[in-house]
Amino acid sequence: MGKKKADIFTEDEVSRIEYEYNLLKDNLYRCDKPGDRELIEKAFRFANEAHRDMYRNSGEPYIIHPINVARIVNQEMGVGAKSVAAALLHDVVEDTGVPLEEISKEFGPKIASLIDGLTKISGTYNQETNSLQAENFRKMLMTLSDDIRVILIKIADRLHNMRTLDSMPEHKRMKVAGETIYLYAPLAHRLGLFAIKTELEDLSFKFRHPRIYDEIARKVKLDEKKNLALINRFSLPIIERLNNNNIIFDISGRFKSIYSIWKKMQSKNIPFEEVFDLLAVRVVFEPGPEMSERAQCWQIYSLITDIYTPKPDRLRDWVSRPKSNGYEALHLTVMGPEGRWVEVQIRSQRMDDIAERGFAAHWKYKGDTLQSESELDKWLKHIREMLANPMSDPLTFLDEFKLSLFSSEIMVFTPKGLLVNLPKGASALDFAYEIHTDIGNKAIGAKVNYKLSPLSTTLQSGDQVEIITSNIGKPEKEWLDYVHTTKARSAIKDVLRDESTDRIRKGMDLLEKKLSELGILPNSDIIKKLLDYYELLNKDELYSRIGLGLIDLDDLRKVLKKAPDNSFRKYWRLAVDTVIKKAPAEKEISVGTTPIDKSHPYLLRENIDSTGDSYVIAECCNPIPGDEVVGYIDPNNSIIVHKPKCPVAIKLMSSEGNRIIPVRWTIHKLSSFLARISINGIDRLGLINEITNIISTELNVNIRNINVSVYDSIFEGTIDFYVHHTRDLNNLIMQLSNVKGIASVKRIEEFIE
Repeated sequence: MGKKKADIFTEDEVSRIEYEYNLLKDNLYRCDKPGDRELIEKAFRFANEAHRDMYRNSGEPYIIHPINVARIVNQEMGVGAKSVAAALLHDVVEDTGVPLEEISKEFGPKIASLIDGLTKISGTYNQETNSLQAENFRKMLMTLSDDIRVILIKIADRLHNMRTLDSMPEHKRMKVAGETIYLYAPLAHRLGLFAIKTELEDLSFKFRHPRIYDEIARKVKLDEKKNLALINRFSLPIIERLNNNNIIFDISGRFKSIYSIWKKMQSKNIPFEEVFDLLAVRVVFEPGPEMSERAQCWQIYSLITDIYTPKPDRLRDWVSRPKSNGYEALHLTVMGPEGRWVEVQIRSQRMDDIAERGFAAHWKYKGDTLQSESELDKWLKHIREMLANPMSDPLTFLDEFKLSLFSSEIMVFTPKGLLVNLPKGASALDFAYEIHTDIGNKAIGAKVNYKLSPLSTTLQSGDQVEIITSNIGKPEKEWLDYVHTTKARSAIKDVLRDESTDRIRKGMDLLEKKLSELGILPNSDIIKKLLDYYELLNKDELYSRIGLGLIDLDDLRKVLKKAPDNSFRKYWRLAVDTVIKKAPAEKEISVGTTPIDKSHPYLLRENIDSTGDSYVIAECCNPIPGDEVVGYIDPNNSIIVHKPKCPVAIKLMSSEGNRIIPVRWTIHKLSSFLARISINGIDRLGLINEITNIISTELNVNIRNINVSVYDSIFEGTIDFYVHHTRDLNNLIMQLSNVKGIASVKRIEEFIE
């Protein structure tokens, strides 16, 4: 939200507002219907008046933000006049006090409903979840049942916020950047907004890992001129060949995004210099009348591979079978000049429009192609079904929705040859539920490629799957451990929830009957005694255990006599739980008795027992002094220190951002932190002895564990040791790299002790 300053903008500020607005109205896309421009002008004047005394944290007039959101919605997404007007007005209700009824009166119910979907929840909410972020995200997604333009405007809003995130305090930047990579970038990808998805990923990465981002950006910039020359040299023979075949086309070069370079470095555990597919060339052609788009893609593929040798395992055919978000293209990787691999993307003009503008272009072309229900349509239909049966816990909903954003897919077949798309890693049970919920609920086994297999079998692309069912089959709780699709998880949880309700009802009836036999009237004191005796948290758990037969009621009289009166302890536990579950305001957060000021980093000091500080190193990512870190204040008011790239930390940023704080290491001279390196090379006599001498004698580092194996004169292994700082670790890696016979030494950043 903007902050108020003066009632009147300066002359320079008025000029800036008019300049930004002219950039919007002079370049409008798909706003040529009668009344379109008048509607946009009216929305701008209304929003400008409503925000007239408001400024952003950056110091610029607040109205510049909605103008830029409107430009993204129109010029980068290709959505029309009503969406542009809604984007201009999107913060008016929430930030200026203008009632929604007035928007409806001035601009009609459709624009009012779009703005309502974009307005955050205020006031009370379900404090059990402790996540207003999750509640707001679910509210926004509810508009999928009615109008997906709300999601598009929200993504545009997030993109402009990310472009101007520098002006926010650090803890806010981490929260917004974490939420962006966890939800908004995958959502943009799922809707086919590839350029926006890439920018969101890069910006999130920039704010979560500024040092690494700057280092990769510097290396990309350093190679820019050389790579541009290489792309030009690579493209010239292709241009000549396509011209000779009378193909109308446009060719352009691009570099891999910084975030995707980093992801490749992480997944392959390689340095920047070994990322081989940094360069890509895109060929966009105008389809001719003599052959289909698909045939022309393969014709261009053939012409390119006549010039350059392709890498067979890097062919990606999304022309025959488009991605579930509507993306169509043919990708190949060929050996270019100077022994460099270059990726080539082949698209028609229609395919390129869909790839760049995503969902809006998908609908624009839908009527022209006469295609059956697309994978994107199916996904939207599934999300609507998910929203029609909302769960009580928004955090659970957030996880379920996240699962639906898979982009890596496999294609498997039914016994009759019908094609089914599933996320990578899906099991035979996921396949069963994808066919029909009843088949999943009654599944007892599967035949994968005619071989009898368990339901937990992970499927591969091209598998043919047959599900074996039985009328006595029913979902088990363990099934949740090996399903990947939201459809399967939701269906299993529905059955388990129904069974749980039946057990609770059965347990309640059995308890009441037994108490009646003993001549005891059921009341809250009786229930409290039973909960204390069996050490249970709530009566539903008590009834459920009785219904399952896990609690024997034959000894009920003895139990009630033995049960101590722990009402005070119970009250204390409930009181503590209430304090923990209450969503704290930002100023209320503290560590122990020390309040946390989020505007300054919390210092991670040494000798934590004597200073009274309380922090824990997260086992999921094992940061050590010198690593970039963030802090999460858990319900017990302890700080858990994570790396910003840790998946657990990213999820916490997106769901409990109010508990994320900036933290900084102080100098650690006494405390040691466990680190692990992987090492490999050519074995020789005395090599291990030389390695251990360098670590323990020369560098005075305490080794905890060495695990080395040798096969055909090649050795590989891991070494665990204690260090004070990443400087010690980097020094050790450098020293070991110089040892004769050692080929590679790398830090393993995520490991379990």
